[in-house]
Amino acid sequence: MGGVLRAESVWVETFTGLRMDRFVKLVRVVRERGGDGPGGGRPWCLPLADRVLLVAVYYRTNLTMRQLAPLFGISPATVCRIIQRLGPLLALEPAPRPVADVERLWIVDGTLIPVRDRSVGASSRNYRFSANVQVIVDADTRLVVASARPAPGNKADAHVWRESDLPAAAAGTTVIADGAYLGTGLIVPHRRRAGRPLLRGQEEDNAEHRRVRARVEHTFARMKNWKILRDCRQKSDGLHHAVQAVATMHNLAMTR
Repeated sequence: MGGVLRAESVWVETFTGLRMDRFVKLVRVVRERGGDGPGGGRPWCLPLADRVLLVAVYYRTNLTMRQLAPLFGISPATVCRIIQRLGPLLALEPAPRPVADVERLWIVDGTLIPVRDRSVGASSRNYRFSANVQVIVDADTRLVVASARPAPGNKADAHVWRESDLPAAAAGTTVIADGAYLGTGLIVPHRRRAGRPLLRGQEEDNAEHRRVRARVEHTFARMKNWKILRDCRQKSDGLHHAVQAVATMHNLAMTR
């Protein structure tokens, strides 16, 4: 039985949220990373563009393997094999090192993503079994710069930040965060203490801090249009690969 979806403009833009030219760039990235090579066994039954579309649709819709299979005219096992093969190849490009004479401002925050894998998540404050995912966003471009490996959702943001590789990635760059990152060396809001109201200048600083930091919240909202980040069924490194792939597609969608 033939599939319904193909890497054509109408399907790409409807099911992935990417314009066709951005999707073509995504396919090119996957090809350059070896995605067009053999999967270690039988040759692929779909061309590379259709396989990339399948992975993007999976992350965008969070359909099951059984639901995706008839849309592409292949078996659920093949769907699983394609996702496992290509998912890691959609990873976010490492952030370029800061240029000495260019001032940059990054924002970091964590978000809770519901997961099924008990080795990845933990019961957390959203009353679900979740993982804490830390993401750095460029304040000017709103693009995702880096993301850390998921940590159990019951860990504090500051603890996850210190244990991740994000501090090294952000070295030499000004990074702001919310009050949960107190003591990490990042720029956080002035803290209000009992009986000691903030000074006028400090209130103004906090207002500006909130205005800028809201951009990372907006980025999380846009990233969660890819529904894999609303309920991830992937095991082991599956969530990490999903976050990286979604960040890549989010950046492509935001680039003009």
